[in-house]
Amino acid sequence: MAKEQNLETLFHETLKDILYAEKQILRALPKMARGAGSEELKQAFLAHRDETETHVDRLQQVFEMMDKPARGKTCDAILGLVEEGKEVMEDFAGTSALDAGLTASAQAVEHYEIARYGTLKTWATQLGMKDAARLLDQTLQEEIKTDKLLTRLAEKSLNAKAA
Repeated sequence: MAKEQNLETLFHETLKDILYAEKQILRALPKMARGAGSEELKQAFLAHRDETETHVDRLQQVFEMMDKPARGKTCDAILGLVEEGKEVMEDFAGTSALDAGLTASAQAVEHYEIARYGTLKTWATQLGMKDAARLLDQTLQEEIKTDKLLTRLAEKSLNAKAA
């Protein structure tokens, strides 16, 4: 007989997805920082890398609350977004458009994370997992803050420099 597929199962599977994604992001951010020409963008990437470590810790706490092992599962979406970032670094290396491209790539990742964490927070609330919802909301708010920072950097100077 097939396993019951319900909201809790979906929540757990999505947690595994975002855990894998966060670990991929941890690997990508230092490379993006090294590729960035703007000191502000470099620092934003490095600061977000440190923040991402906290995101992984919070996810591990949510897995513990569920009495489940904190294991990720391959997330094709993040693999595609990271690959796009690599392509930008290769295709625009040494050009004035590199930082604008890196910023756009980073924001695509942020938007993915915002969508995932918003959904997970809503599901945790629906499932009566108040502590998990609180942890997921903390990460959601940090992802939104990072997205806004990247927008400010792009609008302040990086896009104009690329033009």
